Order: sequence, then C-alpha cells, then structure tokens
Amino acid sequence: MHSFEYHCPTEIIFGRGAENSVAEKIRKYGGSRVLILYGGGSAVKSGLIGKIEGLLGDFEVKTLGGVKPNPRLSFARQAVRAAIDSEIDFVLAVGGGSVIDTAKAVAFGVANPDVDIWEHWTGKVKLKKSLPVGAVLTIAAAGSETSDSAVLTDEESGLKRGTITPRPVFAIMNPEFALTVPHYPLICGIADIIMHTLERYFSKIEGNEFTDMVAESLIKNVMAQSKNLLKNPQDLHAMSEIMWCGSVSHTGFTGLGRDRDFSAHKLGHDLSGRYDVIHGASLTTVWASWARTVYTVKPERFANFAEKVFGITDGTIDERARAGIDAMENYFRELGTPTNFSELGIGVQSEDELNLLADMVTSNGTKKVATFQPLDKALVLEIYRKANH
Repeated sequence: MHSFEYHCPTEIIFGRGAENSVAEKIRKYGGSRVLILYGGGSAVKSGLIGKIEGLLGDFEVKTLGGVKPNPRLSFARQAVRAAIDSEIDFVLAVGGGSVIDTAKAVAFGVANPDVDIWEHWTGKVKLKKSLPVGAVLTIAAAGSETSDSAVLTDEESGLKRGTITPRPVFAIMNPEFALTVPHYPLICGIADIIMHTLERYFSKIEGNEFTDMVAESLIKNVMAQSKNLLKNPQDLHAMSEIMWCGSVSHTGFTGLGRDRDFSAHKLGHDLSGRYDVIHGASLTTVWASWARTVYTVKPERFANFAEKVFGITDGTIDERARAGIDAMENYFRELGTPTNFSELGIGVQSEDELNLLADMVTSNGTKKVATFQPLDKALVLEIYRKANH
C-alpha cells in the first residue's frame, strides 16, 4: 500500500427505523435550532417530513423545501438567508445528494455570513467554519451523506462546480425510503455509485491490492444487485446493498493509496450544468468516450479491470482493455443510462457548442483537468466529439 491519510467521521445509522434516532443524534452534535431541507413534494406526501418534524418536537425547527437536481446556487442563497434569520445551529438534509450538497452550502453560509457561498465554490475564498450537517438519506446515489465534497450550479452562467466540505456528522440510512424512487433517478443513482469508484480506480499508481479488491467487489456487487432491483423494484435486500455501497463508494475508501482522477465528473458537470440533465446520466454519457481516448496511457490497468470485473481473459492487453471498456458501456446501456449525447436527450451538438463546453471545462483552455491523463482543451474536445452522436 502507498501512503495515505484517511478520516471519515460520519456516524452511520443504517436499517429499518434508523430515522427514529434523529433527535438523539442532533442533540449529540449540539443542535437545538434545526433547519430541515428537502427537495420535491414526495418527501411530504410520503409522510417522511411530517415524521421527522414530529421526532424533533423538542427542537426549534424551520422546514424549507424546493431543492432541485443539480442543486441551484440561488436556492442555497435563499436558504442561507432563511437560516440566518432563524438563528439556525444545525442543518438536516432529508433527501439525496442535491439536498445534502445544498445543506453543506447552507452550513457554510450561516457560519460565514459575510461571504457569498459561490466565492468558496469557485475557489476565491477558503472557508474554515461550518455548521454541523446531518442527513436522512432517501436515495442511493451521490454518496454526499459521507463525502467531503459538494456541488452547486449557478443558473446564470450554467457553471456547475464542486468544492471540499466537512462531511456530515451523521447519516441516517433506511433503505425502505429508497424503494419509492422513480425509475430513471434510481438507475442514474446506481450509475453514479459505480462512477465514484471507477473515477478512483483508474490511476497510474500501482501496488494497492486491497484497495483494488474493495473497488472491484463494490462495482460487481452494485451491478449484480441493480439487476435484482430492476427485476423486483421492492427488493429491500438489493436496495440495502446498493445504498451501503453508495456511501462507501464516496467516502474515499475505494481509492486509498491512489490519486483521485474524476475526469468524467469534470466533463459531466458542465453537461449537467448547461443542459440541466441528471448528474449520473451525464457521467455515463462521457465515460466510455473518455476511456477510449486515454486507455493507451496505461492499458494494463484497463485490462486488469476487464479481467477482475468482467472475467475477460482472452486477447492481448490492448484487446482486453478495449473489451472491458465495451463491457462497462454495455452495462450502462442495459441499466438504461445514456452513453452518448443523443441518448442523454440533448441531441448532436454543433462544433461551436462542443468548443464552448471544452472551454467551460478548461477555463477557456488555460488549465488541464484530471490526473490519469491530464486533459487540455484539445483532449476534452476529442472526448466530447466521440460522445456526440
């Protein structure tokens, strides 16, 4: 194993009825005046928001709904103002990654009232203070409930950016809640889980056998359980496995001893920011095009992936590497997630539009992104062109 530092302080409460401990956990982490954030009306219609409010009867509580996928900067700013006015000291996210990411932004904004939160997301200001955030997870996907990062989308510019944040102090995960998620967000969430590990797996750093085994097993388990869940959407065991894999996948544990590449995320963020498409769908749209562009940097790594995850052993290293990319792309297609621009629903784009996207990723060609193969504007443009059909 290569050297690494790892700290994941999020307390996990997992299983049926896990939500019943929410008051105890908020109190444990010093909360008394709580902002509950949630997304659409489903959390209200299901009775979950009402139940959480009832469990927090001894607290001062403000409830605010309306978080959208690709969480909006304008809503986060609105929530910051509401939280400051209510003297909130704890932010509770009830939902998925967009809600949790928004909660992290609100926690920053309240703790630093003189700084606009976008200044931190664009890297202009480094914030050191934050309120504690807790999460009641309702969809297995982004892993924000245990991650040290969050994204926001500025609707005016179309820019979607991520930043480093404190991890939530606790994550309550009852897999029953995720059984009501609509089909398309469900499969995009499953793809996002796999992508979080793929983005860490492809590295030029070798010699991390246990980390490799963890990553390969997580991907294989999510793939197998997703097939079970698609056959039976009420398969609680399959959902519980997927939900836990989602959290582990974004803790960083599947990439210990390696650098973190996240090429597809950097390419996908600007697709989802500009076209308002679901995050997981943007990732599967570009992954195979990225892989086919860069695999020759270290084809042995891709051949190893093909063997360990898909059992592909025939052919040369190059042939196995390409077969593994094909197999991963075919899984995404079988899952029902897009693998090109047309399947994503945005259609074939003009060369001018592709250039604009490449400029967004690379700050007008002034920087390279990612680590496995640093991507300049020319390489980003090549990847987008391969996905543009």
